[in-house]
Amino acid sequence: MASTATVAFLGADLNGQVQELRLSEPVASFPQEFSTVRGLLELADGRLLVADGLGQTLLVVDFDASTADTIGRPGQGPEEYRQPDGLYALPGNKILLVDLGNGRITELGPDLSFGPTMPFSQGDPALGGMILRIPQDVDGAGRIYYQGRGSMRPGSPLPDSGAVLRWDRESETTDTVAMVKLQAMNRTTSGGPSNQRVSISPVPLSPQDGWAAAKDGRVAVVRTSPYRVDWVQTDGSVIQGSAVDYQPVRIGTDEKVAYLEDRQRNSVSVSIQVENGRRSMTFGRGGSRSGEPDLDAYEWPRYMPAFDASRVEVSLQGEVWVRRFLEASELPTYDVFDGAGQLVRRVVLPEARELVGFGEGVIYVARIDEFDLQWLEKYEM
Repeated sequence: MASTATVAFLGADLNGQVQELRLSEPVASFPQEFSTVRGLLELADGRLLVADGLGQTLLVVDFDASTADTIGRPGQGPEEYRQPDGLYALPGNKILLVDLGNGRITELGPDLSFGPTMPFSQGDPALGGMILRIPQDVDGAGRIYYQGRGSMRPGSPLPDSGAVLRWDRESETTDTVAMVKLQAMNRTTSGGPSNQRVSISPVPLSPQDGWAAAKDGRVAVVRTSPYRVDWVQTDGSVIQGSAVDYQPVRIGTDEKVAYLEDRQRNSVSVSIQVENGRRSMTFGRGGSRSGEPDLDAYEWPRYMPAFDASRVEVSLQGEVWVRRFLEASELPTYDVFDGAGQLVRRVVLPEARELVGFGEGVIYVARIDEFDLQWLEKYEM
């Protein structure tokens, strides 16, 4: 069955008329469910490598044959992982696997054999005393991009901006690509001088910049005020896109619930333990829901920002896909920008879908059912 899309034109904004594509039927649907699709990479032969983080499986998925073959196994040793997450292409048809559960990255060979591993945190994990390189993107040269958070040492002001950092594993050098606005944070302190407890929590739905790297080493930074896309070129110069007009959405109960449920499924958690004077860290992403979220436990802004900074991706064609924040009843919508930062179209997915990856001429989408299970679909673009 061929996928179908309805094409319409939105009213003029600051960029003029923008094409809207409403997707309806996928060209293919995979018959096996996943707990979560955390990483997805299309292989050279058209099959997919899929990381199911909560299911603790790494699978080779063949849409044509309707098969899913597991590689590796849960554990801490060679050819093992505890929570497979991001998947990124490396030079020479190699693959980088982010293993959140073991706090490490693993290199896979062209034949999907397991290669060398290394931890993505270095130094003392006490706040402000470590280097934490959780990959958020990888370019065609194999350089890793990650988010710097600034210092959170006790007594110091909470940072409102952070660096987009690029790490070259071969030369062992790190450089700053851009500075971005961070999500607002609240800090509360309780207890006495000898037994003090400090809690730092984000302000949900507070505006923050997003970013993603292209294969050629350019970095797209999605600015929140005004809403636009800036492209940082390989020489450090910046192409500034045009501002995009939008109508702010007031945050109601449905929007709060949708946001907290999404973050419960998808946000990364970092836990620091101290035992006999020795500090250690554990990482994880998502989990099952445990009752209704306590909406009153958070400080909420009046309006949502234009976009979800955690869902910014660059396609194989070098376009920037940005998930919009809309009313909870609206269909999932992505703004698509070109290499000059201009809004060229909007793509509207069917209900309860989210973009999970790109292929040659297609996008891969996860359908989330009423049990929070995910089902892979493929749409032609």
